[in-house]
Order: sequence, then structure tokens, then C-alpha cells
Amino acid sequence: MTIEVRPATVFADVATMVGPKNPQSSVCFCLSYRIPSKEATALRGPERAERVQRLMAEEGPIGVLAYDGDEVVGWAAVAPRTRTHFATFRKIPHVDDQDVWSLWCFRVRPGHRKKGVMHALIDGAVDFAREQGAPALEGYPVDNGDERVDLTMAYVGTRRLFERAGFTKAADTESVLSGFPRVLMRRDL
Repeated sequence: MTIEVRPATVFADVATMVGPKNPQSSVCFCLSYRIPSKEATALRGPERAERVQRLMAEEGPIGVLAYDGDEVVGWAAVAPRTRTHFATFRKIPHVDDQDVWSLWCFRVRPGHRKKGVMHALIDGAVDFAREQGAPALEGYPVDNGDERVDLTMAYVGTRRLFERAGFTKAADTESVLSGFPRVLMRRDL
């Protein structure tokens, strides 16, 4: 399997990766960290998809997608921190005043897991942020040691994943996910 990571420019592929199975759902489309929580909570069904389409029209790619040939198999959300909830999230500190980018959500399609897609996604996100002029990229994964992370909470990644991609721990956070502390991992670009 050869994985190619590209900027997320095709809405249908974004929808395949982060769109809910139920079109009337009030969750996902990777909006919870992208738009104000009041707005995210209010959006229902097709409104969520329309909001993602507007984001893509306004900002361009809102993440990166992994492809195995023509099939989309993975997603990673990456954007300037100033355009995310992390700009004001009190539980995750700001290390300095640089205009860093955030990498916060991963998804790999069933049948394609444990094949290096996550590693390709994080590398692709680094390349994308660098090409857009980001001085550094941050992630906020769980620090789970050797313990297993529940699949529904693995979307933030693990400290080990980020370390393997050249990130270093920059700070502890007050955020906890699925019983594990989240750490701020950073890579200068």
C-alpha cells in the first residue's frame, strides 16, 4: 500500500472521512474545535456539511487527506491555531506568541488501520503547515504510556505517535481525555 497525503480540497472525500453515518446527526464533520461551541451545538444534519463547505470555500484546505490510490483512507485536521478553539481553550496553554498551527484530529477508515496511515497523515500535516508558512506545529495527544486508548478517543493521537514524527513535549495541559492526560507536543518547522 502506497499512501499519498494531499490537502483536503475535495468536499466529498472530507465527508467520507468525517461526515456522520446518519446525515441528520448533530456531531462530527470535525467542527467541535473549528467553530464556536454554541454554533457547533446548534448545527444539525445537513447544516453541518454546509458549514464545512463554507469553511473550505473561505479558507481552502481545512486539513489533509490520505489516499491509497484513488481511495480516501485517512484524515487529519490541521489549521492555524488562531482559527481553532485552541486559541482560547484554557486547559491547553500557549507556549509562546508564535502564530503556530494546530493538529488535533485523525481518522483512519476501517480496513486501513495498522498500515502506517496515521504516520503518513502526521507527516503530511507537517508538510502542509510548512508549505503554508507555519513556524511550528502543535498537537494535543493523550499521554497513555503503554496503555490502550479506546478507539473512539484515539482521534487526538498519542504522545508516541507525535514523538516518532519529530515532535517534542512542550508543556503539560489540564485537559484529560478518556482518563489520560493530554500533552502539548510541538515541532518547529
